[in-house]
Amino acid sequence: MLSIQNLSYHPPATPEAILCNISFNLCDRQLGLMVGPSGSGKSTLLEVLSGFVDWTGGHIYWHSQELTPDHLQQISGLVFQFPERHFCGSTILEELRLGHMDLDHERIDHALSAVGLGHLAPSTSPQSLSGGQQRRLALAVQLIRQPSVLLLDEPTAGLDWSMRKQIFSILQELKKDWTILVVTHEPEELSAMADQTWTIAHGKIA
Repeated sequence: MLSIQNLSYHPPATPEAILCNISFNLCDRQLGLMVGPSGSGKSTLLEVLSGFVDWTGGHIYWHSQELTPDHLQQISGLVFQFPERHFCGSTILEELRLGHMDLDHERIDHALSAVGLGHLAPSTSPQSLSGGQQRRLALAVQLIRQPSVLLLDEPTAGLDWSMRKQIFSILQELKKDWTILVVTHEPEELSAMADQTWTIAHGKIA
């Protein structure tokens, strides 16, 4: 279980805390939905939980073990809102192998199949994929890392209905094996599959 207790983040440059006394629990193999408007602190929360930002108060636990930012970088897999902007590989294979040069074909095939891209040639350019396929490739990149928690920032932003439907179907399957936290300002389509839902506003959970 991922347990967040009284988490706060107040960088020196801001007059007020961006996150203030955030507390919630997300059990294993559940999908949690964090809902809030732009500027509510959703993306900052994911940056903290991925270990990219050092919080200023509170505690984060995974199965009763208190975590540091270094720990979170190991156990968390963050998919950004527009992950295609962060692709570096010229092929799908290169993208998956970044930082994992010893990957075997079995792990690569398993990750691609899990996100519905098993039919694509590894030599395919990520930039030639559709928007929905690029989002799924970004998910596969994180699955390769075998994180304990998947963190998704607006995973359907900018996608049409058919592509969003594909993402929903994949998330429904992934949550059978993974703990997933999704942040969004459009909860309607995801609420049906969410095990828990929280509302965040002005850095606080309502």
